[in-house]
Amino acid sequence: MLKRIATEQLKVGMYVHEFCGSWMDHPFWRAKFALSDEADLRRIHSSSIREVWINTAKGLDVEGGVSAAHARAEVERELEFAASQPMVWLQNPSSLVEEIHRAKAICRKSKAAVTSLFSEARLGKALDVDECLPLVEEISDSVLRNPAALISVARLKSRDEYTYMHSVAVCALMVALGRNLGLDAELLREAGLAGMLHDVGKTQVPLSVLNKPGKLTDEEFGLMKSHPERGHELLGHTKILPATVLDVCLHHHERVDGGGYPHRLKGDQISLLAKMGAVCDVYDAVTSNRPYKAGWDPGESLRQMAQWKGHFDPVVFQAFVKTVGIYPTGSLVRLKSGRLAVVIEQNPQALLTPKVKVFFSTKSNQRIPPEEINLGGPWVQDKIVACESPSDWPFTDLELLWGGDSQRR
Repeated sequence: MLKRIATEQLKVGMYVHEFCGSWMDHPFWRAKFALSDEADLRRIHSSSIREVWINTAKGLDVEGGVSAAHARAEVERELEFAASQPMVWLQNPSSLVEEIHRAKAICRKSKAAVTSLFSEARLGKALDVDECLPLVEEISDSVLRNPAALISVARLKSRDEYTYMHSVAVCALMVALGRNLGLDAELLREAGLAGMLHDVGKTQVPLSVLNKPGKLTDEEFGLMKSHPERGHELLGHTKILPATVLDVCLHHHERVDGGGYPHRLKGDQISLLAKMGAVCDVYDAVTSNRPYKAGWDPGESLRQMAQWKGHFDPVVFQAFVKTVGIYPTGSLVRLKSGRLAVVIEQNPQALLTPKVKVFFSTKSNQRIPPEEINLGGPWVQDKIVACESPSDWPFTDLELLWGGDSQRR
């Protein structure tokens, strides 16, 4: 049985199933393991992780805690509340398939520019961020036409291009989230540029640490956590950058409960754009394939993040849910009819009822002819009852199902 408990309740002999927090909050890059070492227990206690899932069937139990069923119900209520208001700024989005074609071209151009920028920084050269500004404008224009296209395309990065495409994805997410929060045009551009440059400090972290597939040593973990300050120092030499961009670079790993880094800021001590950066950075990180782990499903990721109490600003997180949808494009979902489907398009006026493509029957346990269904349609009786983890199913074509031929590389 899975149970969520406070880290203070952990003891040797328990089986850790999952940490309730971002991978950057702890040095254990493999989440599932038997806790058999007092040193590991001390490392967890000294981290910013406040809660953890344990598997009582594989290790010791403890009184209290939250069951998986109770946690799921709690999260669904929170997400449904966040998604209860329509996306007023996106009432007539452009065609997803058409925008995906444009988004792929923008991603190719942006990847080349960010790769060049980061390579120069790794070599110790002065940063020239002028070429980022027109890219931010192109990304913003695409997001305003249909945010799901570029956000989803950027999420489908390969493991070896994560460092560069992560910057593009966070830029797009920052712009989309900024629109939902009502930022003006100037601040929206600054948010996008901040997303593009927020992780530039990782160019000062050795690649052997950045891509290490195993547990980090304390020294390596410290190096990894130094990237916001290193990035802030790099960007500080670039006079044309707004102060907001430097602030996001320095503080996108702060938490509203004061458990973040590098300055352990809390609540209103953290700027709005830095709070936005925290959500966007984590969402793209956990939904992306990394050298050491496979990415989570978009819908599953939102549900995980909703459980990380004290991590994100509640108002910003609720706006983020409205931005990507309670069932983000590309999510694998189970319908009341017993069919599985992928979410192919949001319904801006009713985020609980997106357009989906059904393709599998759990009753017959076999594929069925793909069919698009608008769950918000007047005569549609079916509805989503749960998110599914793609790792539990042998599907290899989910990207093509929601993106069509435009997703072929």
